[in-house]
Amino acid sequence: MIFDVLTLFPSVIKAYTGESILKRAIEKGIITVNVYNIRDYTEDKHRQVDDYPYGGGSGMVLKVEPVYNCICQINRDGRRRYKILLSPGGRLFTQKVAEEFSQRHEHILLICGRYEGVDERVKNFIDEEVSIGDYVLTGGELPALVIIDAVTRLLPGALGDESSLREESFTTGLLEYPQYTRPVEFMGMKVPEILLSGNHGLIRRWRRKEALRRTLKQRPDLLEALELSEEDRVLIKEIKEEEKWT
Repeated sequence: MIFDVLTLFPSVIKAYTGESILKRAIEKGIITVNVYNIRDYTEDKHRQVDDYPYGGGSGMVLKVEPVYNCICQINRDGRRRYKILLSPGGRLFTQKVAEEFSQRHEHILLICGRYEGVDERVKNFIDEEVSIGDYVLTGGELPALVIIDAVTRLLPGALGDESSLREESFTTGLLEYPQYTRPVEFMGMKVPEILLSGNHGLIRRWRRKEALRRTLKQRPDLLEALELSEEDRVLIKEIKEEEKWT
């Protein structure tokens, strides 16, 4: 998988992708992250990347020319790229969208907006706008990194333990069950006895039940799209009785 990132702040992208799982994925050749400084594709001696909006208003707008020039330069190799503009008005990025990107695309180009916004004409040169949530950020660098991180984790070989991916929040449609490690007791708070029992069947059932409990409490909306098994229904009934929910 190849990611091309168009940004005004290359160091932000390089710093994050130079650590942890992404760093190892790059070293293994699972992903490549190419970072392009939009400022390098300006056409004036001042290397101006932004300007005041037509019609008035506050803030500065990212100019179309340097973004277009950068895309054209990158496209010279003839490779097909799926071009994404990071934008608050785009399609909401979810785990399902991450799975879609990991399966459908081998080459993704991410344009990081900045300032008050991006010249509307940039949208003529992209395939899709994507948002990571209903809030405003200073720029598109964080959303770009979110997409790179989430998609990379789904690629074969990116994680040391592939089974951990199957159990993560949202992968199963539920929030993940509670996790514990040593010590067994801390300030009077103990690890649930069942996790120390060695009984894998009971542990599996406990984890499923606690994942359902956490989802019911924190994100009940997720259950609406989930196909519950008969065991799930039994567990939910137990949870409601324990929590004294009606």
